[in-house]
Amino acid sequence: MFKGIGGLGSLLKQAGQISSRMEGLNDELRAQRATGTAGGGMVEIDVNGLVEVLDCRIDPALLAQNDAEMLEDLVVGAVNQAVSKAKQLHAESLKSMTGGIELPGLEDAMGKFFGGSAPGSPSEEEADSESSSSEK
Repeated sequence: MFKGIGGLGSLLKQAGQISSRMEGLNDELRAQRATGTAGGGMVEIDVNGLVEVLDCRIDPALLAQNDAEMLEDLVVGAVNQAVSKAKQLHAESLKSMTGGIELPGLEDAMGKFFGGSAPGSPSEEEADSESSSSEK
């Protein structure tokens, strides 16, 4: 009758360890950086591994052109590229945390833990959109 209680204690201990690892992963991702660029490097966006935008650099020559529509497109392209790279950092960190073992549902759970969509590589549509936006 009490054998199940021992298993429950072990499960709770493992849950605590996982929670600790996730907090450590959160700190690690906050320290990592990913940069997205567009317009041949005229627009650069830096984000951390938690997909928080940290910095935006726009070449003054681009600003001098007074082309708001082009600038908007380039910023969007650079942000999308940076976000995609940050999601890849996130996915790689998850993979290292699990020792490369694919655990069903872990990416979705971690995406919720870090406040956003599940990490991973962008879909083909996103990749096409990013490459066309960054080539403008």
